Amino acid sequence: MTPGLLIAAARSGSGKTTLALGLMRALTRRGMRVAAVKCGPDYIDPAFHAAATGRESINLDSWAMEPGVIAELAARAGAGADIVIAEGAMGLFDGAPGGAAGTGASADIAALLGWPVLLAHDVSGQAQTAGAIIRGLASHDARLKIAGVVANRLGGERHRRLVGESVAALGLPLFGALPRNDAVKLPERHLGLVQAGETDALDARLEALADFIEAHVDAPAVAQAAAAAAAGHHATAPLAPPAQRIAVARDAAFSFFYPHLAQSWRSQGAELFFFSPLADEPPPADCDLCWLPGGYPELHAGRLAQAEAFLSGLRGFAEGRPVHGECGGYMVLGRSLIDANGAAHPMAGLLNLETSFAKHKLHLGYRRATLAGDHPLGPKGGLLRGHEFHYAAIVGESGAPFAFARDAYSDDETPVGLRDGLVTGSFFHLIS
Repeated sequence: MTPGLLIAAARSGSGKTTLALGLMRALTRRGMRVAAVKCGPDYIDPAFHAAATGRESINLDSWAMEPGVIAELAARAGAGADIVIAEGAMGLFDGAPGGAAGTGASADIAALLGWPVLLAHDVSGQAQTAGAIIRGLASHDARLKIAGVVANRLGGERHRRLVGESVAALGLPLFGALPRNDAVKLPERHLGLVQAGETDALDARLEALADFIEAHVDAPAVAQAAAAAAAGHHATAPLAPPAQRIAVARDAAFSFFYPHLAQSWRSQGAELFFFSPLADEPPPADCDLCWLPGGYPELHAGRLAQAEAFLSGLRGFAEGRPVHGECGGYMVLGRSLIDANGAAHPMAGLLNLETSFAKHKLHLGYRRATLAGDHPLGPKGGLLRGHEFHYAAIVGESGAPFAFARDAYSDDETPVGLRDGLVTGSFFHLIS
């Protein structure tokens, strides 16, 4: 199995993405074939991984995926690569109860696959205390092997010496120490980083990150610390494709489509055909199902409202074939979308739904859903696992539900989404 390494931290904002992207690009330009993985339900980071390595990145999620699915996807990611670099989410052990293969924590992925952990530790505001925190992380879970540490946001040489001594006392290598440097930060938006395709001079930014990492981290030593993935679980395919020929909206408004779903559906014989609503393209007429992923339709609501060929083509498609929308795609299937400035924009009108960003509120968390009726994704009562992550408010929503869902902390199921004939949608993002 291809050697792998997980980059993790004690908390969000510790520098995981800086280290991961810089290391991915640094090793790639050294001639290594680098595969990338993101832990957890994140759409944005994998696109940056792909830009850094030249290879598609996928998500691994122990809350939503069975162990065999994780094994299958990890093996597929590492095929033809020299190393797999996984970027963790939040803190190393942060997750939620009731998962399919764990809690959704990055630690679960490292444990399931036998990948050692490289800790990116933010040492701002501390010195020797860094050793105490790292000791706790290293000893908390006996399943894990800590490969070493990269200290981040150092204040100077004295700070580096104090931190280095505290790490050395633990018997762990300090692979590098990154000084404070806001110049290498990537731009952010309310759901995380600005999308890779919208980031100005992305390649130059990635080169600068690689230069930064090369100057302060022993990249070859980090690569040598990777370990071959364990083969302890029988690989199993993820969710079956919902149709043979699938039309998938893809552009700046509809970009949140998991690469692992595309890969898995294709590996099971399905064909995917991408089209751009922002370019006023309708779904291809010879497809069997139309899938509208999430994204940022609220930023492009005016253009979408004027995309007559897309909207009329979508309505015509829905007369005889299934259409499904996730999150942003769900909003576009509704009657209107109110943007952050309070302007209402007419949408497809295929579901009795009105949404608004004028007063936004974060909705976030894993969801376990059962289908309210037979659907291309499965029979009535079929189980789906995924997540919800949006700021939209529902102004009006009425009709038959798409599914019944509960979060990771409750057994209470509530109706989610809508269903009208062959058209369905909800804020639920499918993972497995």
